[in-house]
Amino acid sequence: MGFSPHMKPSHEELALRLRNAYASGPVPPLRDGLEPTDAEGAYAVQAINTRFWVSQGRRMIGRKIGLTSKAVQTQLGVDQPDFGVLFHNMLIEDGGDLAASTVIQPKAEAEVAFVMGRDLSGSCISVQDVLAALAYALPAIEIVDSRIADWKITFADTVADNGSSAFLVLGREPRRLEGLDLEACGMVLERNGKVASHGVGAACLGHPLVAAAWLARTLSSAGDSLRAGDIILTGALGPMIALRPGDLIRTRVGGLGTCGFLYDHLRN
Repeated sequence: MGFSPHMKPSHEELALRLRNAYASGPVPPLRDGLEPTDAEGAYAVQAINTRFWVSQGRRMIGRKIGLTSKAVQTQLGVDQPDFGVLFHNMLIEDGGDLAASTVIQPKAEAEVAFVMGRDLSGSCISVQDVLAALAYALPAIEIVDSRIADWKITFADTVADNGSSAFLVLGREPRRLEGLDLEACGMVLERNGKVASHGVGAACLGHPLVAAAWLARTLSSAGDSLRAGDIILTGALGPMIALRPGDLIRTRVGGLGTCGFLYDHLRN
């Protein structure tokens, strides 16, 4: 049977296309295989690559939540956030370097990170359930990247591409949740000492805990769960910024402290 150029690629083929893009460069949007809002297909592609990476020795350390801004959801034609998987080799030490050779078209955004104190699963998980299960919070910067050319993504593109994830930086000082006002907390993201983005906790689905509860319910509905020790990146508190080689990036999140990194073009 001859190959037809119009045959729809399989989920496995789309997953391989995305994996190859890490080394060979960005690929066109996946519209030949995924409709723009095909959540089921996109998460299937993501899961294929997650299984592959775990088989290659990458260790899962948590999840990231994306599309927590209503404006971005509207832009992509969806009414829900998305999530991706965090791996151990995505972590950059606070004050450390991100080598330009390890990313394609990176952007940075400041977030609230949570660390789970105990396992959490169930179909009716509330914000209070999440709060009771958390160990502490940290300031975070997520470095997002897209394997899709020119960031021309749909909802399906970013989900399949592991939530457009790349790296993350966490603050050094854990903060207990008691007494923190994460709805009103202010965020400033600086580039080379100058404010490049700012925002507030309410920008993240109204409250970072609301985002975390959405993630817990979504995972539970798929037969998965959050586990003790998992890191949750809850979503951007303000606009992301494109990175330029030599940028020193730092964020301050009210009540949580600071963290940062250098986007270094000199090292490989």
